[in-house]
Amino acid sequence: MKDVRVLGRAAFYGKSSIGAGSVVFDGCVFGFPETAILDVILKRKKEIADHVFPGTRIGRDAVIRPNSTFYSNVSIGDDLRTGHNILVREKTSVGDSVLIGTNTVIDGSTRIGSHVSIQSNVYIPTNTVIEDYVFMGPRSVITNDKYPVREKWGKLVGAMIRRGASIGANAVILPGVEIGEGALIGSGSVVTKDVPPWKIVAGNPARIIKDVPKKFRILNRI
Repeated sequence: MKDVRVLGRAAFYGKSSIGAGSVVFDGCVFGFPETAILDVILKRKKEIADHVFPGTRIGRDAVIRPNSTFYSNVSIGDDLRTGHNILVREKTSVGDSVLIGTNTVIDGSTRIGSHVSIQSNVYIPTNTVIEDYVFMGPRSVITNDKYPVREKWGKLVGAMIRRGASIGANAVILPGVEIGEGALIGSGSVVTKDVPPWKIVAGNPARIIKDVPKKFRILNRI
């Protein structure tokens, strides 16, 4: 990892790599073994360092603030910015120029595009797709389980957040919901069904209020 500044102590597991021009602060972890890999390591009673497995791959010019943790099988593009204490689980891919705010949790098998702004305390569950130029407001939550703490009748299904959508602070998106391109979700809304492109919705349950004005039908500038 040539031309990477590590300011403090950081842990690197597996085949982890970070691109040139990046800065890593104290307490960060890269390539932490996902459950399947960790189980093998524990059964064989060997040190994690003795095993070679897919780690975390992050591109150039990242700024990764203290106590950020990235699991194995995570791939992230250039110009990543993080807050403090973030968690990115396994089998997650992230594009270029993405902000992941403080205390945000991104669970596994998730795909996030480029130029996405995820503010502090956001929760993104397994099997979620977030396209390019999306804004996720602080404490917004996506869910993926219709019957939590019950017998499972089907797989976990996260939301689909289309290109350029904006999710207001403290909004909750229910499992399997699709937020259309450029849609705007009001703060504190509970979104129970699909939202068409370029619509503004608000309330609990969220209802269409009006169209996004034509002068605001542009991609989020992130």
